[in-house]
Amino acid sequence: MLGLGSLRKRHAGRGTVSDTGPGPEPTAGPRAGQGAGTLAVWLRRALSVAVIAAALLQVGPAPVEAASPPVAAATDARIAGDDVRTRFILDLDAPVTFTVSKLADPYRLIIDLPSMDFRLPPLAGREGRGLIKAWRYGSFAPGKSRIVLDVREPVDLDKSFVLPAVEDQPARLVLDLVKSNHAAFMAAVEATRQAPVPMPAIPSAPKGDRLDSGGKTKPVIVLDPGHGGIDTGAVGVHGTLEKAVVMDFTSVLRRKLEASGRYSVHLTRETDIFVPLRKRALMARGLKADLFISIHADSVRSGKDVVRGATVYTLSDKASDDVAAQIAESENLSDVIAGVELSEEPAEVTDILIDLARRETKVFSIHFARTLVEELRSAVRLINNPHRSAGFVVLKAHDVPSVLIELGYLSNEHDEKLLISEEWRERTATAVAEAIDTFFQPRFAMDKPPVAAATAQ
Repeated sequence: MLGLGSLRKRHAGRGTVSDTGPGPEPTAGPRAGQGAGTLAVWLRRALSVAVIAAALLQVGPAPVEAASPPVAAATDARIAGDDVRTRFILDLDAPVTFTVSKLADPYRLIIDLPSMDFRLPPLAGREGRGLIKAWRYGSFAPGKSRIVLDVREPVDLDKSFVLPAVEDQPARLVLDLVKSNHAAFMAAVEATRQAPVPMPAIPSAPKGDRLDSGGKTKPVIVLDPGHGGIDTGAVGVHGTLEKAVVMDFTSVLRRKLEASGRYSVHLTRETDIFVPLRKRALMARGLKADLFISIHADSVRSGKDVVRGATVYTLSDKASDDVAAQIAESENLSDVIAGVELSEEPAEVTDILIDLARRETKVFSIHFARTLVEELRSAVRLINNPHRSAGFVVLKAHDVPSVLIELGYLSNEHDEKLLISEEWRERTATAVAEAIDTFFQPRFAMDKPPVAAATAQ
């Protein structure tokens, strides 16, 4: 990921404590495929309406996730200066408007722009200079692009302006940074605090989309292609971007599921756009999903030559192992990467019904994870102990069975080659689709009319 080394070091040690496995296994097998078809569905109807409505009120009206035409292109960028004063310069093909804000933990400057076409060199942003450690860029929300500057220490924005094009010189966005102190930086954070990130539009499925040919309600599947927009995710050995790999895979999986006619399928993002982690889980709850699958292809800092293969994760308070803790830490940094202010974890309502829903959901999640591992085993390479667990923020919908799939590890050259292979993508998506079919088979069987007994004796 562009410029993420410092962020990962900054957050090192905040991962969950390791133990030896994905947590206690349920002693009684779940009603496979009924998902939240019993208690959890009832609970969802009774409890979710107020929770979702309140959350949507907090984030404001939901914008339509549509591609906005870029107003300008960024063609090059450079940094000049030293540890006392540093200048960031972005070359443009037309002047733009912009705003600058600050975020702490870690120290960051956020530059918000209209929708931009970034035509920058492949390695742009990986290395900084002076007060800037690294920087990244990309789509942030419909009609909005963002640049995030990771700074080494508290800074003040001395000057910021846009120069028009002159003769053979392009238009330029210029920011001058100077050393500051923590108190002044934090005061600026408060002064430039932004409104919460808008909630991406929850797709409104036509009523017919939820019904099969016999009028039965289809299971609702929410597929979550990880990262997006300014958050590229992991970057492969040869420059492959995680956000692109998982979007390609999700599109194939969606096609297979929709072709079956059995499911109502939704995506948390349809395009290369950033979606905050908690909003992804909120979308699944808002759609009353029967299954949520978050799709990733991460990297590891150590063991790059040996850590490879697919992994299936479920939610737990403690990580099952060191790799699981590392992956969860990396995935949970998505909002930090995109320059989103981290709010406190929302307080859970203490209620026996919610606790029951959470326990039942955990059973269903573990059951689907096991089913998925078995289907993947016959199709693709798996990591050792392929069902693992950790505290992934995106899996915290208490009433939606949820798993996170790491398709492979972009830090491994062999995995990277597979992840961009169309044949591998088709084969792996078929295995995931078959796991989903197996999971919901009891529900499909219950929906079938009883077969008349043979009368011939």
